[in-house]
Amino acid sequence: MNDDSHHAERRKLGNTDIEISTVAMGCWPIAGMTSLNVNDDDSLRTLKSAVDAGVNFFDTAYCYGRDGESEKLIAQSLICGSNTPDRSQLVLATKGGVQWGPDGKQILDGSPATLQRQCEESLRRLQTEYVDLLYLHAPDPNTPIASSAEALRKVMESGKTRSIGVSNFSLQQLQEFHSICPVTAIQPPYNMLQRQIEKNIVPWCVENQVSVLVYWPLMKGLLAGKLSRDHQFQRGDGRPKYAMFQGDEWQKNQDFVDQLRLIASEAGKSVAQVVVNWTIHQPGITAALCGAKRAAQIEETAGAMGWKLTAPLQDRITAALRQRGTPVSMSAV
Repeated sequence: MNDDSHHAERRKLGNTDIEISTVAMGCWPIAGMTSLNVNDDDSLRTLKSAVDAGVNFFDTAYCYGRDGESEKLIAQSLICGSNTPDRSQLVLATKGGVQWGPDGKQILDGSPATLQRQCEESLRRLQTEYVDLLYLHAPDPNTPIASSAEALRKVMESGKTRSIGVSNFSLQQLQEFHSICPVTAIQPPYNMLQRQIEKNIVPWCVENQVSVLVYWPLMKGLLAGKLSRDHQFQRGDGRPKYAMFQGDEWQKNQDFVDQLRLIASEAGKSVAQVVVNWTIHQPGITAALCGAKRAAQIEETAGAMGWKLTAPLQDRITAALRQRGTPVSMSAV
């Protein structure tokens, strides 16, 4: 296994000429809204460390932070600071269509006026003239998908984004959107324990040259191998509200992670690196978005690039997954 090549591991974004690292940095944690112990100094260091570790792809959103904190930190660290990379070497993705209400709840708004306004505000915060990928963050039940698609196509034609994506879409919604505005990428949740997209979304994307950029590859830290069986979640940690982190499911997941630890030790890698490496080598998966709020976290997950699990170790993961059985769905309880 050669570790020297991870800086060069790049894949095409859809059918564009944009090349992205197979590990992207998910920039939700640095917004400090659900992650504990977040501060700007650490966040700025984390963004810089990602570039040093071979990551060129940064994923944020208009609603990451009450006031765009995530986008502003990206500008400060990667666009305007001293020793920043050349903008043409960075791939920036942001999302529109979700905002915070005065009560602190998320509002879905995919109306053309909102998408236009949020895009312009995101560009101001990022201090850049364009993003490389602009997503509709989620379908808005009160706006026809066709209207959102038409609006985003106009944003792309105006040069404010180089490509368009959708997030949290069903296959049917994706097809409808794509018929009006060409989709370059879709962003769904996906990991070893949540593989629903393999059934119909991934095959359609492969056929239509649409990149699949997945979030939750480490299942909110569950698959990183750092949560012990008797882990006590801190007050304010959102994870215990999911069935995956409770009772019988939690124990089954811990048994599975114990198997991953043995595999990781044979591979000479960390559990997180094995899990992310498996993810980015699944058929049709283009890149995995790995959230980070500390430099060590993105340095570790970036170490999933530049090598591939051997066939015998992949077989052992398949066997461990079979033994694990079908997990519960990831809805909150």
